[in-house]
Amino acid sequence: MNKLLTIAIPTYNCAVTLDEQLGWLANAIAGYESECEVLISDNASQDNTQAVIKKWQENLSNVDFRVNQNLINIGVMKNIAYCLKSTSSKYVWVIGDDETIQTNAVSYVIQNLKAHPDLSLLSLNYSRFDLPNNRIVKGRNFDIAEEELVVDGRTFIENNISENIFGLGFISAQIYQTEVVQLALEIWKSSINNLEGQIYWGAFCALQGSIKFSRDVYLVYTYGTNALANQRLWFRVRYADLPIVYAKLREIGYSRNFCRELIIKHFTTKNNAKMILGAIRRWPVLGVKTVSLYLILVCASIASSILSPKEVKV
Repeated sequence: MNKLLTIAIPTYNCAVTLDEQLGWLANAIAGYESECEVLISDNASQDNTQAVIKKWQENLSNVDFRVNQNLINIGVMKNIAYCLKSTSSKYVWVIGDDETIQTNAVSYVIQNLKAHPDLSLLSLNYSRFDLPNNRIVKGRNFDIAEEELVVDGRTFIENNISENIFGLGFISAQIYQTEVVQLALEIWKSSINNLEGQIYWGAFCALQGSIKFSRDVYLVYTYGTNALANQRLWFRVRYADLPIVYAKLREIGYSRNFCRELIIKHFTTKNNAKMILGAIRRWPVLGVKTVSLYLILVCASIASSILSPKEVKV
């Protein structure tokens, strides 16, 4: 019998934090063992990750516990996609190997998945912590006054989440209906090459059934600990990956005005020109290539506000 929920952890060379995360999971999953499975996808780690996995596989012998070990490092997005594609549970929750998650998060998730069997997306609220400066940037990423089940996901996201739509890109906060997120991966196959592809996956799921965003905070997103601390990579994500995602949202049913405003607002951000020129000086080839695509999307978005949809084609 298929499980209700797969909790998947993609990992790479993080044996210490993975050990802590699996310790958290062992406590959090207590009482729900029969309804969950655990999947670990090791991206060819060179530390003692496999020893940690074996230890917890033995300790969690009462839970279906599957392990995948990639022969080579296939990249973070492809490893996440493997987790999403390799389960037959009704829902899948991919969490980072170093995230700080409340113990009661699993209970909250299970109870909602049972109470609302038509959910296609359950999004957990989270706080944002700036590790280099040791301060909380925002205590609650989504300002949800009243927690409710939403049938019209598109309208809810366009009206309530537009300012923080990047929150859908925090993979550890999203619980997807498995068949729906697998369909998203099939429709936009190259989303696994886009470091903000998770925004598309979540936005796609929101169109396929009911959705729910939690009011309470269940985990912490920590700045300065992941790959985006690399300025070159951050530039690519901001000026190539994100605008492409915004354009893709239009293709799956989000309104033309909504997608246009996301792209144009991205363009008019304070110090935008300074950041672009600085990147071109530091990385000429990457800078020019990235900015060229970015400006094409911006121009098309501006044109769409003047011309009819039939007259504009990107």
